[in-house]
Amino acid sequence: MKKSPPILALNLGSHSIGVGEFQAGSAGGLVLHRFRRREISSETEGSRSAQITVALREMLGARQGGLGKVNYAIASQSVFTRFVKLPAVEEEKIERIVQFEAQQNVPFPIDEVVWDYQVVGGGSGEQVQVVLVAIKADLLEELNSAVEGAGLTTATVDVATMALYNAYRYNYAEASGCSLLVDLGARTTNLLFVEEGRVFSRSIAHGGHAISSAIARELDEPFAAAESRKKREGFVSPGAALAEPTDPEAARTSKVVRGAMTRLHGEIVRSINHYRAQQNGAAPQQILLAGGSAGLPYMREFFQEKFQVPAEFFNPLRNVTVASPEVAAAAAPAAHLLGELVGLALRRINACPMELNLAPASVGRARRLEQQRPFFILAAACFLLGLLGWSAWCFRANQVERAALDRVQDKVTALRAVDAQMETVRRETGTLERAAAPLFTAIRDRDFWPQIIEDLNARLPKENIWITELVATSGGQPIGLGTNQRSAARVIGATPTPAPARGGAPNEPTIDGIFVRGLYLFNPKQQEVVVDYFRNLIGSKFFKIDPKNQSRVLKPSTPDNASWAYPYELRLELSHPVKIP
Repeated sequence: MKKSPPILALNLGSHSIGVGEFQAGSAGGLVLHRFRRREISSETEGSRSAQITVALREMLGARQGGLGKVNYAIASQSVFTRFVKLPAVEEEKIERIVQFEAQQNVPFPIDEVVWDYQVVGGGSGEQVQVVLVAIKADLLEELNSAVEGAGLTTATVDVATMALYNAYRYNYAEASGCSLLVDLGARTTNLLFVEEGRVFSRSIAHGGHAISSAIARELDEPFAAAESRKKREGFVSPGAALAEPTDPEAARTSKVVRGAMTRLHGEIVRSINHYRAQQNGAAPQQILLAGGSAGLPYMREFFQEKFQVPAEFFNPLRNVTVASPEVAAAAAPAAHLLGELVGLALRRINACPMELNLAPASVGRARRLEQQRPFFILAAACFLLGLLGWSAWCFRANQVERAALDRVQDKVTALRAVDAQMETVRRETGTLERAAAPLFTAIRDRDFWPQIIEDLNARLPKENIWITELVATSGGQPIGLGTNQRSAARVIGATPTPAPARGGAPNEPTIDGIFVRGLYLFNPKQQEVVVDYFRNLIGSKFFKIDPKNQSRVLKPSTPDNASWAYPYELRLELSHPVKIP
């Protein structure tokens, strides 16, 4: 049977790093193969990213190249978490409403954070509860660079409390009522209220760091010494139930620890009251302890005494198979530290109740590039094949072209001789056309005047008007008349403007107009019959008439009621002047 690939989970706590290597078991189960945990210095916060990278390289060792993708969780104090109630709306509208709520609730500009959400309760006509999580994009990129600097590839970025919730649901599926998970971390204590159909989390800024600070103040020693003392001999004083230790410093330390835990107890009580009042939740029926500070002696007894409900250590390995007795022996005393790792590993094999993902933008770009890589490779292969095909086609086309060129070369030589003969004929034809041009012009001009006269008669109104005289003009001067006749026929205001005749040389005298003189009878329309004639001539192809400048063309006389007919004159400009015979 083929072995399933390893599943790597990484918990980035504020003062510790946990790494777990799992494998998918049968029937969707989970198998723990190994885990390691290492603390990082709290005094050099500025170099935390470098510490994470160095610690991961040392913890993974030679296996880091073969582990590949990793799911990791971020400490809750670095993440903004808010539970929001939305009105009962259709599922497709929830995303738009959540985006608006994110802009209102996240205390940073929305384009400077990476955020995600998930519906955790409600629906079917009830209010919908949504959990919003957001983290500053620059902080997330810094943490992700530290993880990938160790040779790992980011798959999923989760929040520690939500990974813990997935581990609880996987291992305590049969639990009923309200359970309170208390994750005692270094900087914060995370509370996770879980009951059927709902979940709620809250963080309290009080953890193992606050206990060490109290010891340092009480015993007047540096924080590092107080931290070491807490780990070496610290425990929660059981009060009057047991006798105090013989060592006076140990007794003082235990009382300081109990005092710090008593303050934490007060904060937890307020959180429980808030959960019951604001979230309509039930009172916790059991308390499960997790986190590094939960390992202090008598911590379980303290919670059981204060809350008067069963308290025990959270065991995320109840439904997880351990690969070997050696791993089981190492995991037994540290099981309450593995909740986040189990929850992260479950994201790779099952659909989990909480599936948030705060993967940074760089991971999204890398994933898209990875998804597009086969297409890039295929495109490059197609491009190379295209080049090869194009080269082959060009080579073959060149061969065909050369063969065709050889076949037509003889025909081209013969056709060139024919072309030379045709060129000689074309030159002779041109010479003949130039010699015959005056004859063609005379033939065209012979029909010109009959066409002019026919057009003038065709456009002449049928009654009350006739033409008595037609005179050709050139530059406004009549042609072929005596001096007196030319003076009588000259149009007032005409300026001699010789125009080239058709086929004639430039500035050669031409006939460019016609002077028309006639009579119209005394009639009801009077001189309007002449105006009608003018309007009919506007559409003629032989004359160039401006319909807006009637006075330049038409000169009718005014009837005096004393004569039976009255003269009129028309000065018509030819569209195409003709040569004077």
